[in-house]
Amino acid sequence: MRGLSRSSLVEVEERFNAVAGTADLGTLCDELFAIADLLDREHSLRRALSDPAKPAELRARTMRALLSGKVSEAAVATAEAAAAAKWSSGIDLPDALERLGVVAAAAEAEGTGTLDEVEDELFRFGRVMAANPLLRRALANDTAPEEAKRQLLRDLLGGKTAPTSVRLISQVAVHPRGRSLESGLEEFGLLVAQQRQRLVAVVRSAVELTEQQKERLATWLSTSYGRDVHLNVEVDPRVIGGFSVRIGDEIIDTTIVGRIEEVRRRLAG
Repeated sequence: MRGLSRSSLVEVEERFNAVAGTADLGTLCDELFAIADLLDREHSLRRALSDPAKPAELRARTMRALLSGKVSEAAVATAEAAAAAKWSSGIDLPDALERLGVVAAAAEAEGTGTLDEVEDELFRFGRVMAANPLLRRALANDTAPEEAKRQLLRDLLGGKTAPTSVRLISQVAVHPRGRSLESGLEEFGLLVAQQRQRLVAVVRSAVELTEQQKERLATWLSTSYGRDVHLNVEVDPRVIGGFSVRIGDEIIDTTIVGRIEEVRRRLAG
């Protein structure tokens, strides 16, 4: 989000933080996802609730009347604050609610001690899906019933992954909101990592790193960036030797392939 929407998101997050403390965070996550999905489907409703020409108080009252008695008070209060805020684009309204749903899920995982597990599972599921075209097609099929996708994910993940992971993966698969499955999982993974204000580093290596190597690399990156860093390690035989690290848009490449490409670029230049 940019400009006006960015500052509005901060205001809505403050309201969310004020009401989420006593809420059932898993339920709150599901409710915020459902409200965001409703606004995605009902274009006229979204336009009415994000129309800057209408008084903020009217927009807030409309949202409360729509949701009161159907979801928790924490969800109503968060959505009410979102409706009262000003957004650069109408789509930023459901974007903000979905984002806060992820934050609620991350807070739930932190409270149950499964936050690291959730980060790893989001990353690993993305890799499993990329390696399984049939699974990817099934989840990316726009004509497949939502419940069929949810049941497929329950069958695949139930009892094997943290409940928060199932909740987040299901949201990305059932309501991609214009994202690819991979980019949606990555986006949610970054939001989960922010729960501890840490960076996410995607490491590509020809072989699996030992726990000692992971610890040394994480320590070095944390020292370099001045923040905690969570490693997502991807084994890729194409690397040949060394490893590469991607943090946001920055890439640290020590692979043999990377060095060869650098030499080629210099020769071409």
